[in-house]
Amino acid sequence: MTETVSVTELNTRVKELFSRSEGLNDIWVAGELSNVKRYSSGHYYFTIKDSGSEIRAVMFRSSRSRIDFEPADSLKVQAFGHVDMYVERGSYQFIAETMRVAGTGDLYMQYEKLKKQLEAEGLFDSARKRPLPVYPKVIGVVTSPSGAVIHDIITTTRRRFPVDILLAPAQVQGEGAAVSVVAGIQLLNRVGVDVIIVGRGGGSIEDLWAFNEEPVARAIAASKVPVISSVGHETDFTIADFVADVRAATPTAAAELAVRDRHEVIRQLEDCVLRLNKALTAVSERQWARFRVLDSRLAPKRAQEMVGMLVLHLDELSTRLAAALGNRVGAMHRRFARAEGQLDPAVRTMLVAKRAEAAAASARLEALSPYSVLGRGYSFVAGSDGRAITSVKGLTVGSLVIVRMRDGRAAAEVKGKEEYHD
Repeated sequence: MTETVSVTELNTRVKELFSRSEGLNDIWVAGELSNVKRYSSGHYYFTIKDSGSEIRAVMFRSSRSRIDFEPADSLKVQAFGHVDMYVERGSYQFIAETMRVAGTGDLYMQYEKLKKQLEAEGLFDSARKRPLPVYPKVIGVVTSPSGAVIHDIITTTRRRFPVDILLAPAQVQGEGAAVSVVAGIQLLNRVGVDVIIVGRGGGSIEDLWAFNEEPVARAIAASKVPVISSVGHETDFTIADFVADVRAATPTAAAELAVRDRHEVIRQLEDCVLRLNKALTAVSERQWARFRVLDSRLAPKRAQEMVGMLVLHLDELSTRLAAALGNRVGAMHRRFARAEGQLDPAVRTMLVAKRAEAAAASARLEALSPYSVLGRGYSFVAGSDGRAITSVKGLTVGSLVIVRMRDGRAAAEVKGKEEYHD
């Protein structure tokens, strides 16, 4: 009768066969490294491949000390070790106990050559990198229309600060990908956007190769607007990353760099409005206090004398105060107006209310004008030289004087005078 075994038993038997086979133990395997990943445990997982096949491999932390180089994609190596079965998954892999470099892959050599060339030309210089716009209205994206990149960017911008997203669909892998990416960058420059995000998900050096090609690097450098590069994973660096104005580790990070957090902007605006309101209130209270002091001194007997001495000074103070407040309120208004277009209706309502409060404060300040005092029935007398006459002793019969009232002034001749004695 044919024997029936469990899956675990079958895989265990295969593992035992691997361990007993001389052809699968203590052997050197030559190939090129790909998809190299180092985990926090210190273990390295990678693929060893040649033109016809590939095998998954692992180098445990205990074996890392036996090599004097950092495993990386596209390195040609000779790995010494054995084949082992991973029973739980039913897969086999090569356990590398040591490695030696056999040469550098062709793609890696091309990468290094172009990198050195463009760096010598100054395309990587920080001095030519442009700052990102603070409040972009339209963000252009060059990526695959079906990948996760565009979805992550739309989701992130919608959450932080909604803007218009203009997608230039592009092939991001394989033959013709570089031409497609260049066309996308050039198209977005023609139609007009504020910033461009160029990106794709992670992969091997072959998968990301379009972003290591010279035409893509030149197109990014020639862009009229800033470019954010988000290619591969955080550990992947492409030529596009070095040329771009800003490099982002992920598409989500690229979107966060492109737009501000609207909640942060609202908090800043609220703080500005609060400080403006406090400043206006403080100015108003100080002026009212000064006015009350002055008003208390305007006894009927000395009213004309006090008004004559203080009206000119108050007039000057009022003019300076109105100019200072006008400049400050105008500056804050312009600052709010720039941001107001980006805010939701609730914030606009708040700003309208604060403007109304500022208008009310301005009206209160207007009441402090010396002309308001004249409106209460007072007037003052000045000589022909414009100086206030505060005593009857300063008058001579027959002289001309100017009488200032609420709505104008009049010239008069002194027909007579009478002095009062306390």
